[in-house]
Amino acid sequence: MTGAQAPEPPGASGGGGGASSGGVEEQELLARAALTRVLEPGDERGGGWLREYGAVGLMRMLTGTEARAPAGGGAERLAGYRRRAASADPRRDLAAAAGSGSRFVCPGSAEWPTQLDDLGDARPVGLWLRGRPNLRTWALRSVAVVGARACTPYGAHMAQTLAAGLAERGWVVVSGAAYGIDGAAHRGALASGGATAAVLACGVDVAYPRGHAELLGRVAGQGLVLGELPPGSHPTPSRFVLRNRVIAALTRGTVVVEAAHRSGSLVTARRAQELGRFTMGIPGPATSGLSAGVHELLRGEAVLVSDAAEVVELVGSIGELAPERRGPVLARDLLDRETGRVLDALPAGRPVQAEELARACGNGADEVIGRLYELHSLGFVERQGDGWQLSRQTAGGGTRTGATRRGGR
Repeated sequence: MTGAQAPEPPGASGGGGGASSGGVEEQELLARAALTRVLEPGDERGGGWLREYGAVGLMRMLTGTEARAPAGGGAERLAGYRRRAASADPRRDLAAAAGSGSRFVCPGSAEWPTQLDDLGDARPVGLWLRGRPNLRTWALRSVAVVGARACTPYGAHMAQTLAAGLAERGWVVVSGAAYGIDGAAHRGALASGGATAAVLACGVDVAYPRGHAELLGRVAGQGLVLGELPPGSHPTPSRFVLRNRVIAALTRGTVVVEAAHRSGSLVTARRAQELGRFTMGIPGPATSGLSAGVHELLRGEAVLVSDAAEVVELVGSIGELAPERRGPVLARDLLDRETGRVLDALPAGRPVQAEELARACGNGADEVIGRLYELHSLGFVERQGDGWQLSRQTAGGGTRTGATRRGGR
């Protein structure tokens, strides 16, 4: 929209490349594409105007083609909006997007993930996408994996393993493409041949961080790269923070792998909690500052998870349960109560008569002798003349079995 012009009607000159209308009129699509250059991500005042006046109406106000102006903005701020609106050229942006294999989707289009509407007036004006998959379909079964940039080897391993496990189970791994945990999560999903999506705080044609240019190319080739900002836009600190609300709203739940007390990934987790999404954390060493933020989450409403199966049990459908966690069981744990009492009563290091055992157990001598023969057949005890004593194997700590169960006898 150069020269303070309102959106052109359908059929006007110029290409609409890069658009993904899916039921959205061209004027609406052009106006929303223009507004991605006018409104900063998460601008709730602008979002309120958008809700009240509509995208086309708001652009007409900001470009001066309508006499009235949106209320409540303040003269200085409104002047800034007007300057941005005057230089916006949505057709150029859509053509640039098409040239880089990208597209633009907005509320009302078939590909728009409606869970983003939970953000209210902070909802994105629209999203620029790079990659072939359908965002709406992918978002229905997605989990965010986020964490520290300066992560430990433990954190990187856990993020990569978790992401691979989620991808193998048919879940889309969503993260922010940053160094550290984000990058490990994307790589884990890619390595397993699964689905992953990167939410950027810049244009989807901008490789940021530059060291992840190759990774972002792989994500776009196998999955999706998306963001609120138009082509060529560069990140700022505030845009990183506001990007996190999209990650939180887009997904079924957020897993924080490592995070210090002031980590930006905690913003994602807390926003997920506010939106009613599942919030999970992978614990680390109690002495690790990089896990301190995660541990604080776990002291609140977050759920402790240790692998992909536990994440899916929380965010998935009924019946998607994690395997029961069991510890090793000694063979003596499988004995019935009375036989176990006889075994427990046998002293270590010396033989004992059946009558003495009977007094210790409070049972009859005949019953105790029967239990002792049972224990003898199982290798727990040995005969020593007229007495009985623990076998060497039993005295050394018991026998493990191939079976497992929770707890002990």
